[in-house]
Amino acid sequence: MEQSNEKKLTISDVAEALGVSKTTVSRAISGKGRIGKNTRERVLAYIQEHNYKPNAMAKGLAQLKTYNIGVMLPEDYTVVDLPFFQTCLIGIEETAVSMDYDILLTMSRESDCTQLVRMVENHKVDGVVLMRTFTKDIHIEYLKSQAIPFVTVGSTNYQDVIQVDNDHRSACRELISILLMKKLSHIGLIGGIESHVVTQNRLQGYIDAHDQVGVPVNQDIIFVNVQKEIMIERAVEKLMQEQVDCIVCLDDAVCMHVLNKLRKEEVAVPNQMKVASFYDSSILENNLPSITSLSFNARELGTVACKTLMEIIEGHTVKQRTLLGYEVTLKESTML
Repeated sequence: MEQSNEKKLTISDVAEALGVSKTTVSRAISGKGRIGKNTRERVLAYIQEHNYKPNAMAKGLAQLKTYNIGVMLPEDYTVVDLPFFQTCLIGIEETAVSMDYDILLTMSRESDCTQLVRMVENHKVDGVVLMRTFTKDIHIEYLKSQAIPFVTVGSTNYQDVIQVDNDHRSACRELISILLMKKLSHIGLIGGIESHVVTQNRLQGYIDAHDQVGVPVNQDIIFVNVQKEIMIERAVEKLMQEQVDCIVCLDDAVCMHVLNKLRKEEVAVPNQMKVASFYDSSILENNLPSITSLSFNARELGTVACKTLMEIIEGHTVKQRTLLGYEVTLKESTML
């Protein structure tokens, strides 16, 4: 009778008997994760008292976990990017904590994933959230080769990758369509690193909008890989020479420099030049005139990404691609 009870003992039984969580019991057995010395000793003593061997418990658990998830931030983020990543991280952290997981942060360059490799090969995490995607992405390639659960915050063209993203392409298409309907048929575009997938999606939305209304896309008024202030100013000068109706910026960092250049040139917004941004950050919230832009919920993005990763870790099937919504905010900078 006693042997029968031992066989039926589960991690839930141990947790309930000691008044702790299943995660705490798992961490005590595995020796991994944060747990107090007294609690670990109490769990191990209970297990020994009931002749419940760790190997048997491991079978009941399916697999012992670290109860950590890795989050990889890009090293090349800008001051404008920072609020987005911070807010997204809040969503990830809130979700992780609610499921007794901790977060390990790492940073990486587009062409270097040394820190990510160290994190994975040292068995420090059960899964990873990648916070930026690239057209040629060595981080995705590495994680796929290791068969470790991971989710990207951002879209990718790699096959069989779980992605959570805002619908940048549709958002940018809608904003440009609205501007085209306002009879602004000569719309210049500045900014964005071409190797970033988000840049590709935003650029495609710009092209889609023109295709929908039958307005040819003029490559001479599109400037990508333009991030430094001097490059942005030169792009603005060329767009003014081309007599564009409106300058659309791929993010607010670029938009800030565009507005500064227009002020230097004494070009009034919106009377002489319309301006809009494909991303709405806090950096321009007090600008006069207010800037037409796209709004995305970064906190929701982090929450959904983390929940999706947890589902994968637990062995559940999830959607390959989840696209979240957006809001087009029309403000003074594009008024006729």
